Amino acid sequence: MQSFIPVIGELVMIGVMLALLLGIAGPLTWAERRQSAMIQDRIGPNRAGIRLFGRDVRLFGLLHPLADALKMITKEDAINKRADRFLYNLAPLIALVPALVTFAVIPIGPDITVFGETVRLQVARLDVGILFVFAVSSLAVFGVTLAGYASASKLAMLGGLRASAQMISYEVTMGLSIMGLPLIFGTLEPYAMVQQQGELLWGWLPKWGVFVQPLSFLIFFTAALAENKRIPFDLAEGESEIVGYFVEYSGMKFGMFFMAEYIEVIVIAGLVTTLFFGGWQVPYLMDSGFVFPGGATVAMSEWLVTVLRVGAFMFKLLFFLWFQLMIRWTLPRFRYDQVMDLGWRKFLPLSLVNLVLTAAVVLWVS
Repeated sequence: MQSFIPVIGELVMIGVMLALLLGIAGPLTWAERRQSAMIQDRIGPNRAGIRLFGRDVRLFGLLHPLADALKMITKEDAINKRADRFLYNLAPLIALVPALVTFAVIPIGPDITVFGETVRLQVARLDVGILFVFAVSSLAVFGVTLAGYASASKLAMLGGLRASAQMISYEVTMGLSIMGLPLIFGTLEPYAMVQQQGELLWGWLPKWGVFVQPLSFLIFFTAALAENKRIPFDLAEGESEIVGYFVEYSGMKFGMFFMAEYIEVIVIAGLVTTLFFGGWQVPYLMDSGFVFPGGATVAMSEWLVTVLRVGAFMFKLLFFLWFQLMIRWTLPRFRYDQVMDLGWRKFLPLSLVNLVLTAAVVLWVS
């Protein structure tokens, strides 16, 4: 029975990952609308509800994501008669699946021992974990491009070209921006990076990625927003002014594009938490409990430490979800030439300079 525990643990982690992504993506749409309403002094979503025991139950608008899902499932799936049906139907899948798969390498907690067997709180532990993230996430570009091409619409085609150019541009910057972290930590595996971020610099400062690579964090986070086509970089789908690549989509196919965007928001929050903010690490919390710089200690059981670490990861994840929503409703949209200029002429050189300086410092220290 014990030999099956790691397998069972991996299956459970797959279920937890899917539940986390799909379970947060729906309420995240409500949170974005609710937050925008608070910022703009509006009421926000509050109409969808159910009648229970003769009373209308609305739950502060929390049923709106369910109403949206029902609407998309039951809505007519209209397809242009000149569209390439195979590629048209395939494009939403190509856009959605990479967003789900990339979260597999993100650890949500430390390894735990169950009946003498080690169980990982991570779906896939790969030596090339960060490269895996960029390799899989780059496939989403094909979904966007095919959506514009297969729709047999000039407007959708222009939207697809605009989106794919933007995504490819910022993927280059994203990849270069974090190459300093493997130089410092000596690994591409996210779990090993998180473990090293539990160490202390000068005996008191957590060795988090944001402290050893602050410029890398700023570039990566900004490029990730642009790659995900979020405001202020939503030139691929700015509904109020320009036409996006999914203009010919309706029903659940449009819902898959919509869902992929919010899942990517969760993935970005998970990557930023893992690479730059210690992942599941809590400052001064070791395997035996808290060990503070002054020498004071607080002993804790292994399970309590695990619960605190998993809770810390979730807290950081939710914080960066909130932060991304705040950025959306705080900054105005860039022009397209400004977006491309920022990516190629500012962020790309900065990421190269950061990489060279990091390599020089690591070589000098070693």
